[in-house]
Amino acid sequence: MCCAASAACASPNLEPPEIARNLPPAFAGGGVSAQPDDDWWNRFGDPRLAALIEEAVSESPQVGQALARVEQARAQGSIQRADQLPQVSAGLNASRAQQTLGGLGPIGAIPGVGGGDGAEAPTSFTTENYDLSVNVSWETDLFGALRARSAAAREEFLASEANLRAARQAVAAQVARSYFALVEARAQVALSEEVVETFGEIARQVGNRADVGIAPPNDKLLAISNLESARAGLQQRREAVERLTRQLELLLRDYPSGTQATTALLPPIPEPPPTGLPVDLLTRRPDVAASMFQLRAAGFRTAAAQRSLLPSLNLTGSAGTASNELGDLLDGDFFVWSIAGRLLQPIFQGGRLRAQVRLAEGQQDEASERFVETLLTALSEVETALAVDDDLAAREAALVAAAEASQQSVDISFNRYRAGIDPFLTVLQSQQGALDARSAVIATRRARLENRVALHLALGGGFGSPAATPQFTGGASTAQVPQDYDQ
Repeated sequence: MCCAASAACASPNLEPPEIARNLPPAFAGGGVSAQPDDDWWNRFGDPRLAALIEEAVSESPQVGQALARVEQARAQGSIQRADQLPQVSAGLNASRAQQTLGGLGPIGAIPGVGGGDGAEAPTSFTTENYDLSVNVSWETDLFGALRARSAAAREEFLASEANLRAARQAVAAQVARSYFALVEARAQVALSEEVVETFGEIARQVGNRADVGIAPPNDKLLAISNLESARAGLQQRREAVERLTRQLELLLRDYPSGTQATTALLPPIPEPPPTGLPVDLLTRRPDVAASMFQLRAAGFRTAAAQRSLLPSLNLTGSAGTASNELGDLLDGDFFVWSIAGRLLQPIFQGGRLRAQVRLAEGQQDEASERFVETLLTALSEVETALAVDDDLAAREAALVAAAEASQQSVDISFNRYRAGIDPFLTVLQSQQGALDARSAVIATRRARLENRVALHLALGGGFGSPAATPQFTGGASTAQVPQDYDQ
């Protein structure tokens, strides 16, 4: 029993796992510490995107459920705190009883009942009792079991608040990704429309040359095939726009009418946020913070289970008045009171209490491993997003250069074709290369924006003053893709 008491009195282990205490001094991507803000989407400088995210976050069922869980956790915390306080109640009792005298022996043997005056003895009598009382009961928290349960409930409440913040950021990220995908799809449609127009002009000129015998008939057929393939690609991109528009509208809880407006171009890439130190993720990233709070709650629940092996002391008391007349309840002459205490030490419950300790310890071990998993995932996401950000920037720069070179190649190959130097197949190859390069530039810009969203989520929000971010109006992008030649 002494060993059990010693274990139960020990403070709960609230230290984070070893990996959280031995993080590297900085992310591989570098950066300095900064305070996060939750509205990181304003850094993209797109008012339309910001408005859609605000709407989605306020209407999202995910956020609504998380908010309801916060209220549940708040109520559970109030319940646990109330268990530490005395419970007071007031009572008013009234009773009326009738007692039959037949079984109490000869009537004459009962004092005051029957008599020698010849009066008929009663066979029963009625009594009335009234009492008015205030009752108090209190389980004194001798060894802190109730305090441990209350502390666990508070940690669960803090975890629910962190999960609410995580839900809001997750919804914002979903909307941002969907929005960027839709803007890219519409930019791809605009590019395809431009290409179809250009290919149509080339097909007309090649057809005229074939009709007058300057070019072989097969060149005309190849030009027509190229034009029709471009038209098919345009329809495919328009189909993607229809699908993505309705997906975005569903995130906004709107009717999927396919009419959601966006800007015409993807916004410029904002400056990367300062990444801070890995240990910052323990407090600023909501899912990591929630996992830490849940681990601490599990520690408090383990302590409460251990302390249930120790004695408990319950105090009860009452004070009031009691009488067989209702009018006497307010008379101090009929005042009564009582006080009692009970010290209870569990001895044998079939191993239930010790099993509860083992259960709590197992849940704490599970919470610890879950925290390690969440933290490792967070660290991996930050490092990956930082590394990919530089790679995507270099990829976009290379694609812009490739698109410019491909455009020049189209001009040169078509001029050489008209001069009879190169076959028309070379023109088709250079056209396809130019189209692919320009389309890849748009897709890579979207990938950079999505990676920036992933970086904000990985770091737990945005950093710096959104007001300092240049506002994007949907006009010209900071990295213009080259235009098709005008023959």
